[in-house]
Amino acid sequence: MKLRDIAAKAKVSVATVSRVLNDPGRVKERTRTRVLKAMREVHYYPNALARCLAKGENRCLGVVASNLDNPFYLEILLSLESIARRRGYEVEVANPNCRASELVASARLMIGRRVAGLVLIASESNPALFLELERSRLPVVICGTGTATENISIITMNYVNGMHRVVKYLRSLGHYRLAFVCHHRAVGSAMERKMAFLDATREFSDLRYIALAGSDDPGGGQQATRHLLASGFRPTAIISENDYMALGVLRGVRDHGLRVPEDLSVTGYDNIILSEFASPPLTTVEVPREEIGRVAFEAVVTNEGGIRQFGRTFVIDHELVVRESTGRPGLQ
Repeated sequence: MKLRDIAAKAKVSVATVSRVLNDPGRVKERTRTRVLKAMREVHYYPNALARCLAKGENRCLGVVASNLDNPFYLEILLSLESIARRRGYEVEVANPNCRASELVASARLMIGRRVAGLVLIASESNPALFLELERSRLPVVICGTGTATENISIITMNYVNGMHRVVKYLRSLGHYRLAFVCHHRAVGSAMERKMAFLDATREFSDLRYIALAGSDDPGGGQQATRHLLASGFRPTAIISENDYMALGVLRGVRDHGLRVPEDLSVTGYDNIILSEFASPPLTTVEVPREEIGRVAFEAVVTNEGGIRQFGRTFVIDHELVVRESTGRPGLQ
């Protein structure tokens, strides 16, 4: 099957079929859809590697996401992948599953494959890996912590602002005993969120608080909540480091025979899709994953105007989303 056969079936020129394969941004969406439909009907599968080698370029981006079980990371990946495909890039993904050694190995593998750019969506930070990425000269963006260099961009989250909004909101409702449930590995963004919580509590001299840790999943949130409620410290509200753990916090509260929010308020962070469908719907902080995915793509790929944005720092702000999991403290 040749390009002219696809062109005839789609009723376009061979040049248009070529543009769909090599520069889809220059083709109208309706025409592109018709050409792709014709390709599927004749079972044509373009050899992306051969095209890249022939043109002397690589249109494959590498993505290393530390925990794709957590919808927060997955939603960033899906946003990035959607934009990449519209611009004619493929995305290769590695999921180290929160293992530091696997994170390093995956990043090195991507460097070895000479991807066009590398995106790290990770809560972990590794100084040795950072230095290696810098020396590679590869366009890199890290969604997390670090300092931008000539070829490495950083997408950092305004956790201080977001966590201050959560604490101020709970204090305005009358909460004065808080618990913070966080990731047991105090690294990278996990540590940033905890430090932001501690910073926010300093604004209120009458606040009492405790922090407990668990694994970065609902089971970790549930287990940490069980330990919390058995410790003798009775919080009026629990702030979870992220929504994924907060789902387990809600379960742990119910296991103890308590109601949310009548007996105990619960908040999360990230506003993943599941938070709206939790029982009750979760008060949380919106971290715009679609924007992060877009910024990550633009940080490693020269844009359509030929402008490079490598080596920049992007700050993503957060907004409080109030739902039914919070209310005024009961008589406790």
